[in-house]
Amino acid sequence: MTNTAPDVTANLSGGLTAEQFKEAFRHHPAGVVVITADAGEGPVGLTASSVFSVSADPALLVFSAGNEASASATLKKADTLVLHMLLDAQLPLAKLCATSGVDRFADTSLWDRLPTGEPFFHNVPARIRGTVLSKTPAGSSTIFLVHALEAEIAEDCSTAKPLVYYNRSWHALSEASTLEG
Repeated sequence: MTNTAPDVTANLSGGLTAEQFKEAFRHHPAGVVVITADAGEGPVGLTASSVFSVSADPALLVFSAGNEASASATLKKADTLVLHMLLDAQLPLAKLCATSGVDRFADTSLWDRLPTGEPFFHNVPARIRGTVLSKTPAGSSTIFLVHALEAEIAEDCSTAKPLVYYNRSWHALSEASTLEG
């Protein structure tokens, strides 16, 4: 069962401007994830770089979604969802789910449904299905706390190049980016 907490940011004033905040975070690389869900009105997909683990036991993660995102309303209604961790080879999928005004599920060869009903994309290195525990309003976004229920991880995942977003551009990490072994 999900709950929605009050918006703890409702009465904040001052602080950085949106432009200053965005500029600072342009210099913070983040992994790229596609999140899919279906609350009964058709599948949605969202590209996010705001996903991170909170706890290994129990397995918990969080992400945020902007309230103006086309997938946001469905994500807020969904009880479960699927997170797809992406590699550089999935850049087209990341771009697809980051593009406004397109049907992200028009090409039915790219996706299917899990036995539990959630939409998922094929050919990703790691996929986590989870249940939404809470949704917290936070300014112009919503923070989702998710309990990871099951994962599917490709065997060749450890030698691949993760897709990251840095300074408003897509990048791939490689062995050359390793500073210490």
